[in-house]
Amino acid sequence: MEQKPMKLNIQLDEKESEGIYSNLALIVFSPSEMIFDFARVMPGVNKGKIFSRIVMTPQNAKSFLKSLEDNIKKYESQFGEIKVFGKPDDKNIGFHTIKPTKEGE
Repeated sequence: MEQKPMKLNIQLDEKESEGIYSNLALIVFSPSEMIFDFARVMPGVNKGKIFSRIVMTPQNAKSFLKSLEDNIKKYESQFGEIKVFGKPDDKNIGFHTIKPTKEGE
């Protein structure tokens, strides 16, 4: 028996349709969830603000990663390679991954 693709009706309210600009992502995780905090920081200012937090299961986060990789490949095939500025080891710019610490550290 062939299963028909499910149609999904997604609602996008006006506020969410405006989007949120982020130039910094912080990622923490536990065995059961991954937390993505999207923040904005200004150059030369040592303070930023988180504007959005997304919580996902590790399985959904991995599916999101695969979808993001696929869409970046499609984008680059249409518009050219995305240039990433700064040294790869420069931890003061761009998106970051934060390693969780043990309690009491």
